[in-house]
Amino acid sequence: MKLNRKIFLGLGVALIAIQFIRPAKNDSPVGAADLAAVYAPPAEVRQLLATACYDCHSNRTRYLWYAQVQPVGWWLAKHINDGKDELNFSEFGDYTAHFRARKLRALSDEVTGRSMPLKSYTWIHRDAKLTAAQIKLLADWAEALAETIEPETEE
Repeated sequence: MKLNRKIFLGLGVALIAIQFIRPAKNDSPVGAADLAAVYAPPAEVRQLLATACYDCHSNRTRYLWYAQVQPVGWWLAKHINDGKDELNFSEFGDYTAHFRARKLRALSDEVTGRSMPLKSYTWIHRDAKLTAAQIKLLADWAEALAETIEPETEE
């Protein structure tokens, strides 16, 4: 019984200690290269992007209480960094035209295929769960913008 008590006490101390090791927050100011600054999407599209995409795909994350609890905060930081590596709306204007068009088409495919936003995200962020009409609006907007940036050529 003494061994179990020592193990639980050790785990408790470790859990408390890791609370002081926190990842950097993802909360840079919105810059001139942000998608919304470069292309000025319609208000409804802008709201959808902010609600369903920007937490993981921009330099501006809305943090909820659970992000303060480690190791959950570490997992979220890795998830956000992975999302930004794939597509960062805060740096969208710095991408090449070809890359922007490709990412917009991928955005359309991801939301249409319901791969994005992730189910693990919408489970907690209910407002990020997109309706069929919102998916269509976002996908159509992304496809149309991609076409204005770089028209697809038929071969």
